[in-house]
Amino acid sequence: MNESIGAQTQTPFEMMLQDMARASQRVIVLPESADDRILQAAAIVAKAKIAKLILLGEAEQIASRASQLGLELGETEIVSQADPDLLARFAAEYAQLRAHKGVSLEQATEKMKDGSYFGTMMVHLGMADGMVSGAVNTTANTIRPSLEFIKTKPGVSVISGSFLMVQAERVDLYADCAVNPNPTPEQLAGIVVATAETATAFGVEPRVAVLSYSTGSSGSGSDVDAAILTTSLAKELAPHLAIEGPIQFDAAIDPVVAKQKLPDSPVAGQASVFIFPDLNSGNICYKAVQRTAGAVAVGPVLQGLNKPVNDLSRGALVRDIVNTIAFTAIQAQAD
Repeated sequence: MNESIGAQTQTPFEMMLQDMARASQRVIVLPESADDRILQAAAIVAKAKIAKLILLGEAEQIASRASQLGLELGETEIVSQADPDLLARFAAEYAQLRAHKGVSLEQATEKMKDGSYFGTMMVHLGMADGMVSGAVNTTANTIRPSLEFIKTKPGVSVISGSFLMVQAERVDLYADCAVNPNPTPEQLAGIVVATAETATAFGVEPRVAVLSYSTGSSGSGSDVDAAILTTSLAKELAPHLAIEGPIQFDAAIDPVVAKQKLPDSPVAGQASVFIFPDLNSGNICYKAVQRTAGAVAVGPVLQGLNKPVNDLSRGALVRDIVNTIAFTAIQAQAD
């Protein structure tokens, strides 16, 4: 397998992601070294020096498989989950963190035999700056350890998933398109703040639209009331942010419509962060824009955690894994 994505196939945004990640050389742990795609992505990242990597697994097995695939892993570090010192240290830490749940040292030791738990503990203890998993593991298995002991940032009650929607002339963020089916206004307010932070990390000035079927007072109903409350709570959490809501998508993105509907708004017509009322609408919209407008959807970027952990689709391509490693490294720069 060719160890480069190929400059002719990289989008300018992908190249920007890699340049941003390369600047800080963060350490990203990959628990799923038994998957060939992970090894292929690791070889690309190592060669391009996008980030420093840790592969979980046995050195001899990983080296043998990499050789069979014709891959050079460069300076990639390999850490064994069977390392007795690490296993004991990680189990003791987990048992202490989960003592309120009655977790024993024996139970903690079993948990640490799971790559997602072991990798997340490395992030928790500062041995890695972020983790990328999910090529083999389910989303739940990837996220659960983070919820147990990395936890969410202050003011954020749930983690969420945003997509960077990359088009020729602009990059927008859509959220939540991956995690929460029916967030409350309080949860959505946290998602507003988390998505704005993600935008800033990727060089996008956050101008936030809290989406609704109503712009201002043009409509009424419980859903509009929820958007009003979300906007109010988000402004309390982050008074420095430019936030508008409730607002319809056309008024948020089109300057002509914005001039008619909300002429004095600092967000209308120039929004860059779009917050959807629920997972149903968010997921549908990002896929519709991706498929009909030719946008490149990068993500989901999991946000709201104290330290970055990102989930891969089990159908992820090597290219997707490389991009996810890059944006995880960028997220880590903000910590």
